[in-house]
Amino acid sequence: MQPSLQHYHAILHSRAAVFSPFDTQYPELSARGQSIVASTGTRRQLLQTASVLAIGAVAWKLATFRALAAGQVAMPSAASFPVRHTDAEWHRMLSPAQFDVLREEGTEAPFSSPLNHFYSKGTYDCLGCNNPAYASETKFDSGTGWPSFWKPLPNAVIERQDGSMGMQRTEVHCARCASHLGHVFDDGPAPTGLRYCMNGVALSFKPAPGVKPPQGA
Repeated sequence: MQPSLQHYHAILHSRAAVFSPFDTQYPELSARGQSIVASTGTRRQLLQTASVLAIGAVAWKLATFRALAAGQVAMPSAASFPVRHTDAEWHRMLSPAQFDVLREEGTEAPFSSPLNHFYSKGTYDCLGCNNPAYASETKFDSGTGWPSFWKPLPNAVIERQDGSMGMQRTEVHCARCASHLGHVFDDGPAPTGLRYCMNGVALSFKPAPGVKPPQGA
């Protein structure tokens, strides 16, 4: 168990009281006390150090608890993904807009994707590696301007905390090539209550037999 900040304060104050330089009954202890608390700057530094340690420990525990409670895991290293490319290779494979979203974690403009209002049967795959990410049966109109789904396909994506733009969000990445697809929010429809808000530029639609893909996709 980690000592609390109050514990550090109690120790420091008790030592200052016991080893008082004005204690005439115990001169030996008084002399020792002077050497321990003679420097106000040193005592203040101890208090500040204890405060930083305690606050840091609490912040770390809270962040860990939130991640575990949400079922989120830390982003694995790039070397652990089945599909890997160098930045130069990604640049050759993707358009500037695709690279910005998939590899730089950018966000496309709302209502800019032809996939936004497309509901034909098929799958929505990661554009970076053709990994099937979402089934058309889970797509819905969120009114946000981005293709939205209430559930990904099994083992298709991974999630991690995103603290950019002054807010806490949950990023969604392809589990096969680590490409950034979008974010997930907890304001979606039943049965999951989740809204996987995806960038259309990060997805490619693979139609079911007999289904035509949307123009421009």
